Amino acid sequence: MKDDANILAAGTRVLLTGGSGFIGRHLLARLAAAGAEIHCTTRGSAPADLPGVWHSLDLSDAPAAEALIVELRPEVVFHLASHVAGSRDVSLVWPTLRDNLASTVALMTALVKAGGCRRFVQAGSLEEPDDPSAAPASPYAAAKAGASLYARMFHQLYGLPVVTARIFMVYGPGRQDEKKLVPYTIRCLLRGEIPGFSSGVRPVDWVYVDDVAEGLLRLAAAEGVAGRLVDLGRGELHTVRQVVEEIFRQLAPGTAPSFGDLGDRPAEQVRTARRAATLEALGWAPATPLADGLRRTIDSFR
Repeated sequence: MKDDANILAAGTRVLLTGGSGFIGRHLLARLAAAGAEIHCTTRGSAPADLPGVWHSLDLSDAPAAEALIVELRPEVVFHLASHVAGSRDVSLVWPTLRDNLASTVALMTALVKAGGCRRFVQAGSLEEPDDPSAAPASPYAAAKAGASLYARMFHQLYGLPVVTARIFMVYGPGRQDEKKLVPYTIRCLLRGEIPGFSSGVRPVDWVYVDDVAEGLLRLAAAEGVAGRLVDLGRGELHTVRQVVEEIFRQLAPGTAPSFGDLGDRPAEQVRTARRAATLEALGWAPATPLADGLRRTIDSFR
């Protein structure tokens, strides 16, 4: 397996959805370094600070998605565009279905009609239940689980070389939703504010964003992974409390965080990435230790 940005050959025509998002920006930088021909989608105007050719469209619009695929004929597709929300509110049912499921089906259908591609990398989520009889814990989880099912169907019935990357809890430097635990905690401490937390007892598999970007690149080139689900996580659990305490240790030593100010979400997934299976599939697995990744993240926020 080739290393890092050289995994994809220079000139490879890539379609990246969600390129302006947290993970997308890191992957976009890797693709640019590799010399890929990059095309990205956006609902709004093209970001001025990012490379690539940007196409404005709603991916859940099947005719528009089909027209784009016919125009571009991408060799590799990274589908990261997503409506990310952990809330259980009923108002999220339709937006997550449209943005996380309908868009995926539209893209895969368009690719099959156009004759396929070399690899379709679908971004999955740790929130998807493993047990098909288990109810998803949020509209986001339901839509992501549905997208993964469709991905397997498109591989089995139509031969689309799709692989689903089940991405665990991502953190790291870069533009992101600052309501998320790691950036929220860091920003509060840098401003001298007291952050509020839940009980902090949930154990989570935390994975550094650069490791996720590299894993996605490797999935685009690996042999024998089409039709599979591959975990991108460290393979170890740390509670929310442990992560917060490590941030406090590095950024506000001698200060103790307070837990229990906020309520816990019901039915949160507790799952560890299958690191050995990822290593076998890719010859690689995420390697950045949590303390080191948090240090880099804190330094970037400073």
